[in-house]
Amino acid sequence: MTRTTNEQLTGRTAKGAVVPVLAFAGIVVAVMQTLLVPVIKDLPQLLDTEPSNATWVLTSTLLSGAVATPIMGRLGDLFGKRRMLILSLAVMVVGALVSAVTSALLPMIVGRTLQGFAMGAIPLGIGLMRDMLPRERLGSAMALMSSSIGVGGGLALPAAALVAQHADWHALFYGAAGLGVLSIVLALLLVPESPMRAEGSFDLPGALGLSLGLVLFLLPITKGSDWGWASGTTLGLFAASAAVLLLWGVYELRTTAPLVDLRTTVRPAVLFTNLASIMVGVSFYVVSLVLPQLLQLPTSTGYGLGQSMVVAGLLVAPLGLTMMFTAPVYARLSAKYGTKVTLIIGLLIIAIGYGAGLGLMSAAWQALVIAVVLGAGIGLAYSSLPALIVGAVPASETGAANGLNTLMRSIGTSTSSAVIGMVLANTANNVNGVAVPTMQGFRVSFLIATGAVAVGLLFALFLPKQRRAAGPQLRASSEEDANLARAEEVLRAFHGRVLDAEGAPVARAKVTLIDRRGRQAGATLSAEDGSYALTVPAEGAYVLAAKATGHGPLASSATHAGDDRVVDVDLSLPGEAVSTH
Repeated sequence: MTRTTNEQLTGRTAKGAVVPVLAFAGIVVAVMQTLLVPVIKDLPQLLDTEPSNATWVLTSTLLSGAVATPIMGRLGDLFGKRRMLILSLAVMVVGALVSAVTSALLPMIVGRTLQGFAMGAIPLGIGLMRDMLPRERLGSAMALMSSSIGVGGGLALPAAALVAQHADWHALFYGAAGLGVLSIVLALLLVPESPMRAEGSFDLPGALGLSLGLVLFLLPITKGSDWGWASGTTLGLFAASAAVLLLWGVYELRTTAPLVDLRTTVRPAVLFTNLASIMVGVSFYVVSLVLPQLLQLPTSTGYGLGQSMVVAGLLVAPLGLTMMFTAPVYARLSAKYGTKVTLIIGLLIIAIGYGAGLGLMSAAWQALVIAVVLGAGIGLAYSSLPALIVGAVPASETGAANGLNTLMRSIGTSTSSAVIGMVLANTANNVNGVAVPTMQGFRVSFLIATGAVAVGLLFALFLPKQRRAAGPQLRASSEEDANLARAEEVLRAFHGRVLDAEGAPVARAKVTLIDRRGRQAGATLSAEDGSYALTVPAEGAYVLAAKATGHGPLASSATHAGDDRVVDVDLSLPGEAVSTH
């Protein structure tokens, strides 16, 4: 295929199918996670095992997803994001089919472990969007991709409940496998591979160390209620996790091609975004745990709302739908006020939702109101997180950085599941040998969520103040805004155009920033007019390397003083760079 045909195909798909196809992949991942919610209480009987063993069906998916997310993000940066996206979905399909054909515990755990690998699709999709979409569409597209985990969860609850009530429960896995296959086919047909590649090799020791540290940390969080929070096993695993992650951090700082660039993660913009992500994850999962139980408890309890499993799912579904509809709202808010302010607005709406929810638990319509309000707040918050990350890291690290951010959200949801489960169990009433959650437990859970949001709000306030030029690709919501944003300067950056020997602009040329130690410090593709912009991580001497199909490569040295100035460097292929200040 010729270069022109490739560019035309990429342009058409980026304007049309890329966003819905990648968002659909995110929804499929969320559906996989929510599949078993309607049958959780029946799993011991369905698998002919003890309740403590049945919980591994859920725990295994959580652990594998946490491990796979940052690893698949880094592999995507190195070898192709679409390739790793398809691989993640393919592993999920295999896992769903394994679970679909068994009622034995061990094969079911194996299948659910494989399904957890699909979690890597979320950061990979965000990375593909950054690499291919025009600036004016990137903000709302990433917002939709980030929110897809909530959208899929909200839509899957009533659908899974309906299937569980009227068909064999294994049909849930066949349905998930079918959705996974459809997503793979759509990605193969309609999503081009990103040309962006990170330099270096895959950090296998770093991947193994992070995997071990995460398993040792998340295992006692998810099983602490069963083992006892003060037991030797729980405390020992937490201590082992701290030791492993500390050693892993030392190794990552010393290796030349780390799995996670820890120097980048401690930048305030990245650090406080990740910390806020944990709190948003906590708040998101509380409503998912509380509202379905409140709705399904019998009215004889005095506070239960007596709804069926399907009706309860339908009443909670607007949580996900509202998250989806906030994507264009987020784009406009962030274009006008900035991503930091949008995150703060989202957190405030979540706090209002949980605060109002303390007094709105006596009717089904009140649960619906809570779901809508919380969906709007969580949607804005979730939409802001990847934009903040993408605006703070080089393009070559998008997959790994968003993978780590997705992991932070997973840690939040895992912690929420453990803490809220413990609260509901300790406040439950024993009725004929059955533990029935109480209104006190529900209200304490909402208070915990409110506290988590308050902490998240504090982290958000510590995010660096954004200037309008700090992320034009994330702020523009219309062509007029995009043109204005492109005209503004990026702080502490190299700017310029990539030109051919006759002075004509070269589109989609890869421009790589290399620091004095020979490491990649950033990379980007030139726009249709040949323009490019690369943020400088620190002052010093750099090499700008440019290459494009049909042109000779170019490497040119340039120096940045590290202040807020923009250094203009035009790159001629082939030829010398022309530098002005």
